[in-house]
Amino acid sequence: MGATKNGRRGKVVRMNASSRPLHARIHLDAIRHNYRIAKASAPSSRALAVVKANAYGHGAIEVARALAPEADGFAVACLEEALELRESGIRDRILLLEGVFAPDELAQVDAAELTMVVHCREQLDWVLAARPERPLRCWIKVDSGMHRVGFAPGDFGAIHAALGACAHVGELGAITHFARADEPGHPFIQRQLADFDRALGGKAVMSSLSNSAAVLSLPRAHRDWTRPGIMLYGISPFVASHPAAAELRPAMTLESAIIAVRDLAPGEPLGYGGRFVCDRPTRVGVAAVGYADGYPRHAPDGTPLAVAGRPTRLIGRVSMDMIMLDLTGMEDVGLGAPVQLWGDRVPAAEVAQAAGTIAYELFTGIGRRVPLIHEGV
Repeated sequence: MGATKNGRRGKVVRMNASSRPLHARIHLDAIRHNYRIAKASAPSSRALAVVKANAYGHGAIEVARALAPEADGFAVACLEEALELRESGIRDRILLLEGVFAPDELAQVDAAELTMVVHCREQLDWVLAARPERPLRCWIKVDSGMHRVGFAPGDFGAIHAALGACAHVGELGAITHFARADEPGHPFIQRQLADFDRALGGKAVMSSLSNSAAVLSLPRAHRDWTRPGIMLYGISPFVASHPAAAELRPAMTLESAIIAVRDLAPGEPLGYGGRFVCDRPTRVGVAAVGYADGYPRHAPDGTPLAVAGRPTRLIGRVSMDMIMLDLTGMEDVGLGAPVQLWGDRVPAAEVAQAAGTIAYELFTGIGRRVPLIHEGV
């Protein structure tokens, strides 16, 4: 592991050690590598590393500290996430993607020198009525078609004028979010771009449009600030395979171990509800991980796993603390054998697809009793 900008060398830090043979190894060098891909993909833009939801389950403080020597800034969902970073020593720009939820939060935004999204009339009124000690930095959210939050494109001019005339508002920007950037070439992407540009009306306004998918595939949307999120953690943001994501490196390896082994005869049911029935003599392994740890409860029989580096499959219904897997033909595998739930041998995207979900949910669903081991600090 190489030295970072500030000269620190790689080491392993274990957080919240557990007696269970289950942990998530977080590869900080992979996250740095993926951030550099984001920067290289949009070389004229600055990039806010999105570390909301505890850095998508990877540990926000550790990820932010790993990226701080080279990141242009960070983005989080709410004030608590931002203050956690400030209290851990992160001094870079931090953007509140959802702004504030009550007017009294503005004092903390001011004190922590945060940048905030303004996406509704109530937030606008709170900002205009505030009395901060320093000018507030506000990015106006334009609803270009996602239709979650944001001002209608036709209202942008008036909102921009109101904030621009306010003596205690400093930096002004514009931000939007794509609904279908993970489907390159979809006509809705161009519609959103056109609506956003129409909203700005030719004004030279600092802008941020690009999520991970747009960073990798939509140069027209790079503008001043990009917002790489899921790509930082090694997951392709695209619905279909895409060559632009080929160089991303997985940042999380979820690992457990075999805690029991048994041999079952043909016709024997397995686990809750007997969902899996052995159609041959079956060697069954039990691993210490379950849905309470974030492994998807609805993962079907056949979901990929790896035992001692060899591919196998999930069999039987996932329970709260344990899963069962097929060890047939692996007579040399016994108690203590390592089990990879996802990582370099078992792509998280494949596990998610099998379970009918997305890797975002797998990562952010990691349970609190799963220790995070950060490598490459």
